[in-house]
Amino acid sequence: MTRSGPLRPPPQLPGKGSPFPACPSPALAASTHPVSCDGFRCHAKERRGDAAAEGSLSYEAKEVFLAALVSEGRAEWIDKSHKKCLILWLRIQDWANYILDFVKESGLEVTTIEDIRSGIETHGTELAGIDRGVLIRALKLLEQKGKATIFKGTSADDEGVKFSV
Repeated sequence: MTRSGPLRPPPQLPGKGSPFPACPSPALAASTHPVSCDGFRCHAKERRGDAAAEGSLSYEAKEVFLAALVSEGRAEWIDKSHKKCLILWLRIQDWANYILDFVKESGLEVTTIEDIRSGIETHGTELAGIDRGVLIRALKLLEQKGKATIFKGTSADDEGVKFSV
């Protein structure tokens, strides 16, 4: 089955059409300077006349921003010191729902985990190339809800899943 796009658009993130959640800090929320993340470095752009100046956010500002994403399930701290963060495009629950919608639409009942990530059925969908850890966590959530059964093979490539939809 070939698709030209996702099954459904990703859920809208909170915050008046912004791609980022509403800021929990009144000081940052009141700022008129847009904030964006570029790779691993966050930048705040400030207009001065016609020229744009670029400066790095403080560690505290980055932590507040990332903490807001974590509190909404859109990111997770990778380490206890809160220096590394995994930012999720969709929450794990949203990925689980997306997978269920895909399975219902495609009629796929049993497959390998690698086929979900790189198989013909998922080519052109949001599942193509999904991070293996995120996929496993979404599948385990579906397993807890009785919607999937994960089974082990002799190697990582042989791990599979059977859906009950």
